[in-house]
Amino acid sequence: MRIYSKGDIDYKSKRIIIADLDGTIAPSKSHMDGGMADRIARLLKYKAFALISGGKYGQFQKQFITALDIDPKLMGKLYLFPTCGTALYIFDKGEWRQIYAENLSESDKKRIMEAFDVALKRGGYSKPDKTYGEIIEDRETQMTFSALGQQAPLELKSVWDPDQSKRLRIKAELDKIIPEFEVRVGGTTSIDVTKKGIDKAYGIRKIESYLHYSLEDMLFIGDALFEGGNDYPARTVGIDCIQIEGPEETKAVLDEIIKASS
Repeated sequence: MRIYSKGDIDYKSKRIIIADLDGTIAPSKSHMDGGMADRIARLLKYKAFALISGGKYGQFQKQFITALDIDPKLMGKLYLFPTCGTALYIFDKGEWRQIYAENLSESDKKRIMEAFDVALKRGGYSKPDKTYGEIIEDRETQMTFSALGQQAPLELKSVWDPDQSKRLRIKAELDKIIPEFEVRVGGTTSIDVTKKGIDKAYGIRKIESYLHYSLEDMLFIGDALFEGGNDYPARTVGIDCIQIEGPEETKAVLDEIIKASS
């Protein structure tokens, strides 16, 4: 665990906890387990909670929402920011409602796909003999490359690029070809591309402007806060951040926050 903060973090003073999904709240493309769901339910008695991840809204439903077991009165303190903050969903009148979405145009998507064709070759990527689902997925607000396919087993994904070096080479090529877009390394085998300036920092600014939390009120927890990672923009905003290695470490951090707040 590594803390990015100007000083000691006062957990009790934080009003909203913000977290990544894959690798932080749940293993990549997997359901959040009961232990994490229980901690989030207890956390919501004291804090609001926002989830910001590269996954699309449908993935949030599958991994996160279906695993929740909380008092309906607390659902209004949950905020969902799929595809790296390019969209926002809130729970209103018994259902999840979209507040905004920064969709890519068809010409944007075509430009990004063409860039991937070139960058993957220059970056040394070779498509595996066996893949699991789409290699490049259109998530409307984001285009996402997954080296082994979107539905690849975690045990295969976790060993493909553990130090991000393969994806950072591809990202470097994409940055040259499409500097007008935002390119981030995310998940275990993924690269996310969104509109320029639309990243997790954008989502955090939405929390500030739309939900009316100050930067001092926020704490971000993620597994990709390194430079180039898709959690890194959270650090650039200036909020307190905690780098974790996986969901079990996140549970330990949430335990500390709940203890300090109760």
